Amino acid sequence: MSSPSSSSKAPGRNWNARTAACEILRKIERYDVFPDEAFDRFTRGIHLHKQDLSLAFDLVYGVLRHRGTLDWHINLVADRPIHRLPASVAQALRLGAYQIRYLDKIPHSAAVNESVKLVKTTPGRNWAGFVNGVLRSLCRLPVPPWPEISEDPVTALSIRYSCPPWLTERWISRFGLEGAQRACRHAATIPPLTLRTNTLRCSPNALEARLIQEGHHVRRTTVSPVGMVLEKCGSLSNLQPLQEGWCYVEDEAAQLVPLLLDVKPGHRVLDACAAPGGKATHIAALMKNQGEIIAIDKNPKRLKVLEENCRRLGVCILTPILASVGENWSDAKEHGSLTEESFDRILVDAPCSGMGVLNRHPEAKWHKGPDRLEGHSMVQNQILEHVWRLLRPGGVLVYSACSTEPEESIQVISRFCRAHPEFYHEASTPWLPPLGRFLVNQDGDLLTMATPYPMDGFFAARLRKEETL
Repeated sequence: MSSPSSSSKAPGRNWNARTAACEILRKIERYDVFPDEAFDRFTRGIHLHKQDLSLAFDLVYGVLRHRGTLDWHINLVADRPIHRLPASVAQALRLGAYQIRYLDKIPHSAAVNESVKLVKTTPGRNWAGFVNGVLRSLCRLPVPPWPEISEDPVTALSIRYSCPPWLTERWISRFGLEGAQRACRHAATIPPLTLRTNTLRCSPNALEARLIQEGHHVRRTTVSPVGMVLEKCGSLSNLQPLQEGWCYVEDEAAQLVPLLLDVKPGHRVLDACAAPGGKATHIAALMKNQGEIIAIDKNPKRLKVLEENCRRLGVCILTPILASVGENWSDAKEHGSLTEESFDRILVDAPCSGMGVLNRHPEAKWHKGPDRLEGHSMVQNQILEHVWRLLRPGGVLVYSACSTEPEESIQVISRFCRAHPEFYHEASTPWLPPLGRFLVNQDGDLLTMATPYPMDGFFAARLRKEETL
């Protein structure tokens, strides 16, 4: 993944919410960076009022989340398809269309005029009149009816929920029309802000009471016993319980994965893809800070974040190791504690396509395709092949991914179990909370795709290594 140059910020320019949002969207498109990373890096170097920052954030994520739908609206009134326009013109049109179609509090005139300003410096022809005409047509004409699902379900769902056609077609094939519609709707929904109680610092009841006392609207998660959902909490930097290590930002589905390990105080645990440390610190809490956790990750910056999270959360049993599991395993194996059959539990929270968290990373809908699934599958298999020997006989290995696509979930586990008959596939049900025991597939694996609960799409399988005879 490339890094956008900070020299293009033009610090002398008078930035506002729309100019900043347009530049951030351009960088996301050009450099394939995460939106939060691009937003933070860009806005750190310019001056924006708090209100402009909030609007810029809404504009960036709104355009990414609804891009397919916005392009449909634009193409209905433009005399040329949006994919044939210069990138700066396309982004200006999407920003204007998003404000017109989704933001009731912004006057249409402001949305049009500000978008026209965005293209006045675009080289080539004068695009101001074109943008003005397209957006004024959107303002003047009634909102068109959605395409009929019965006539062309792939196109209809793709437009209505801003989902790439290849993924919509795949989900219809896998889940049927109704299930695919739930999955597409979920991918276009703004996710809740969910916290995991850090039980090394406090109880869920204590965290809930403090949040309420400090004026936050909070409700407990449905399945996870330690989760809280916050409504309109404002900036996380002002959330004192978070800053003091009482909790960690983590989706409810992710909170269920460490439970499948069934760790105990005194266990020795390997987290093979650990940063930024959400599941590793949860495991430490389940172990009551007694035992040892070896946390491996190949990204030095993310590993530093893991260490910072451990300090904030009070985790003292974790040892971080910088290594690329599955690519350069020898670097990690040189660490003296990584010996064969030395771990009671291993977690492989594998790198994946992220198809289960498209609501959190909407840019991925436009940057990824089916070819990525096979590439990730190869890496996932390599990681499992490198770590299984480190598990003691009778130990448990949990494989998880924030994707429910078969290539990255059930096919990975099936391939591994065929190659290693000394591992047997255990149902996850006994280790899930009672209300989560229906979140399993026919093999007993955790699968949270298209559930009635507002949680990410996760897959997790539990494998046990046979005892030595």
